[in-house]
Parts: sequence; structure tokens; C-alpha cells
Amino acid sequence: MEHASFIFGSWIITAVSVGAYAIWVLRRGRELAKQATREEMPWT
Repeated sequence: MEHASFIFGSWIITAVSVGAYAIWVLRRGRELAKQATREEMPWT
């Protein structure tokens, strides 16, 4: 249990980083989707 704080801290930092990146990607995608034309979105 000597290194538990380092291990838990590392997991928390990693989870927060991944979560922040996911939020950034989703927001950026929505922003770009507003600027796209119908021809650029064949899946709709």
C-alpha cells in the first residue's frame, strides 16, 4: 500500500485526461457539423 496514492493518482489523471479529450472531440465535431453542407454529409 506504499505506492497506492501514486497508482490511484495516475488512474485519476488518466481518466480525467481521456474524458476532457472526449468532450473536446464531441464539441469540435458538433461545431464542424454546423458548417458542413449536405454534400459533405452523405450519411444523413
